[in-house]
Amino acid sequence: MPAKPKTLITSAGGKTGLPTALQLLERGYPVRAFLRRDDRRALRLREAGAEIFVGDQYALADMRRAMQGVQRAYHCEPTAPNGLHFGAVFAVAARENRIEHVVSLGQWLADPHHSSLFTREVWLNDAMLDMIPDCSVTRINVGWFADNYFMVLEPAAQLGLLTMPLGDGSVKKNAPPSNEDIAAVSAGALMDPATHAGKTYRPTGPDLMSPDEIAETPSKVLGRRVRYRDISEAMFLKALAALRPANFSEAAMTQLRLYTEEYRRGTFAVGGPTDAVERVGGRPPEPFEAIARRVTAQRPEAVRSLRNRVTALANFARILVTVKPDVDAIEQRRGHVTLKAPVFAQDSGEWRLGHDPAHGAAMLRPVA
Repeated sequence: MPAKPKTLITSAGGKTGLPTALQLLERGYPVRAFLRRDDRRALRLREAGAEIFVGDQYALADMRRAMQGVQRAYHCEPTAPNGLHFGAVFAVAARENRIEHVVSLGQWLADPHHSSLFTREVWLNDAMLDMIPDCSVTRINVGWFADNYFMVLEPAAQLGLLTMPLGDGSVKKNAPPSNEDIAAVSAGALMDPATHAGKTYRPTGPDLMSPDEIAETPSKVLGRRVRYRDISEAMFLKALAALRPANFSEAAMTQLRLYTEEYRRGTFAVGGPTDAVERVGGRPPEPFEAIARRVTAQRPEAVRSLRNRVTALANFARILVTVKPDVDAIEQRRGHVTLKAPVFAQDSGEWRLGHDPAHGAAMLRPVA
């Protein structure tokens, strides 16, 4: 076995896959980056020293080839349609190629009884990984990413409003982690399986924050007052349908409304913040302000201008006239598997035992 075994990074062009690959390469670990196309992200990875594999992650033939000669792998479970199919393809190929260690990017909400189909599939994906012989697994269970707030960067920058259905603005409900900090934990676990095999980590930011505090951060960064405005689920769905963020599917819309309900219930505040970024990733977690400064510097809609303000107002008008999507009809049309009695995370005894320190969960080390 080479001193630094080769690692396959699935979804290597994604929000966590790309920085995980780059951080491993910075430390001299050989990386095979699995991407859908040879684009600018592939160029960046190639220039950093990665071996590029272009293929279809849902095709077993491609996954088999991608895993040849690889000892470790980053399993980026897609919270998306056909996520369970991806997990089965990955598990079969990992078993055939005798992968020694997998780091799996899962989900804080994962539970077999959850209201979200995607979330149940993440739990099943995790269960399949445990069935691979002679393969150790480290799970990275992430909650509400810092990146999620920047879905509404345009109205924040141009209209001074951070509009999301997150409930009471004064209640501390999340310690948002950056993509780079999530990647640091993943890379740390990939580099040292002996220490991290069988462990589950939850990367968070350094501070529990309320929606009002989240809104105060772009106020500092953008140089204008930004206020949090709680909106209804109906208005949120109208906005998603009207503006449809990049790579955001119709099916994902049906699930995101369930995740905002979890946010309002305080599920992402349970057990947080943790010390996983520092303990496993070897770096202090990024404050939300630092994340916001980096993101806004890269996004054209953050620039205050007459043109951008007119665009923001036009988008707001589009939202008002858009018909609210019928999410139940979408799920029926798409054939989503439904449960007779689904639950949200904190209503599941199984979830509480595995996640909540108040119920004996040992996977977390909350920061004092």
